Amino acid sequence: MEEKIHSSQVFSLESEFSEIRPYEPEEMQQAFNELLSDRQFNVVMKGLLPWLPKSLRNAALRLAFTGVKTPLDFQKRFMKPVVKYIMRKHTDGCSFDDSQLKGNAPHEAHGPYTFVSNHRDIVLDSAFLDVMLVEAGYPTTVEIGIGDNLLIYPWIKRLVRMNKAFTVRRGLTPKEMLHSSQVMSQYIHYAVTRKHENIWIAQREGRAKDSNDRTQDSVLKMLAMGSTEHECADKLRDLNIVPLTISYEYDPCDYLKAREFQQKRDNPAFKKSRQDDLDNMRTGIFGFKGRVHYHCAASINAWIDELAALPKTQFYAALSQRMDQEIHRNYHLFPANYIALDMLEGNNDHQDHYNAQDKQRFNDYLAQQLNKISLPNKDEAFLRQRMLEMYANPCRNHLAACNLTKSKE
Repeated sequence: MEEKIHSSQVFSLESEFSEIRPYEPEEMQQAFNELLSDRQFNVVMKGLLPWLPKSLRNAALRLAFTGVKTPLDFQKRFMKPVVKYIMRKHTDGCSFDDSQLKGNAPHEAHGPYTFVSNHRDIVLDSAFLDVMLVEAGYPTTVEIGIGDNLLIYPWIKRLVRMNKAFTVRRGLTPKEMLHSSQVMSQYIHYAVTRKHENIWIAQREGRAKDSNDRTQDSVLKMLAMGSTEHECADKLRDLNIVPLTISYEYDPCDYLKAREFQQKRDNPAFKKSRQDDLDNMRTGIFGFKGRVHYHCAASINAWIDELAALPKTQFYAALSQRMDQEIHRNYHLFPANYIALDMLEGNNDHQDHYNAQDKQRFNDYLAQQLNKISLPNKDEAFLRQRMLEMYANPCRNHLAACNLTKSKE
């Protein structure tokens, strides 16, 4: 799977990647020192630990940083305890099914992989995956792409680069976007084939606010950039892509998404503010999620050759559809998903999956979330409909994917 790259090419690529890649081990100490010197970072730390003077806070952080040499060390020392706390405090448990990966050939049993998943949370999708991989015995975590629109302060950019993140540039002209996509594609291939790092990337830009998760052809085209008509499958095979399904029992941002649906309905020119992005990040992290499940499909290398002979335009459409089928059939559904679908369709077709207590609990939850929405012309019926669709769509897509799989057997 390893690409042959000459030393001169490696030097050129590393120079090209210097602005977007995570920190290298030799850069970690300086980045940490700069973080402690950042005024805004210290304001944040004061809010978290108000009883500790700055000198003692920084001394404690420096002590904790002792022995940290790499971004992976940093994740295990600082980020894993934080994420584990979030799991304990704000979920009813997180589970991980990687059984389909363990059936791979021995040399691929632990990757590296490129995980392409549906997108539930701006911060936690990859953070939860990191913890699950470490606890399942994988040798490393994932590098992740994060939009520069979220890196609103220098300390945030510095922190995420210490945490194995590479930067995805947003708001570019078409020409700039093409170049940025080429660089990102080259970097992802470099990270997987030369650095032997796992990658996590969402199946689409931004979250599907109605939870109707669909893989964008453009994401796959970016990953295969530089390939000719019949090289697409080979280019993607190098990345060992794994369709990953993330399932939440409750989405803490559901009411924020519903509110945005109405804001865009009432004002087509509406755009979220920087504060809206921060509110979504905060709510996603600290809001209650119920049960959370991550499910890995087998690598697409097991079946991508079936599509390799297709013309390029048909290849990406067929690949996206197959990726969606894998992601959809691996949803872990909860009573809320079946209840929402029955409520939308006005029947009880799926009542075997829930009881009266489940239904009452979900109705109470909907009312509680709707009460959080503050709008001058609040449309309760519209907002409720949007929220029901968020919970029903994974169920719809799962049933359709399972039926499709059965029809092919």
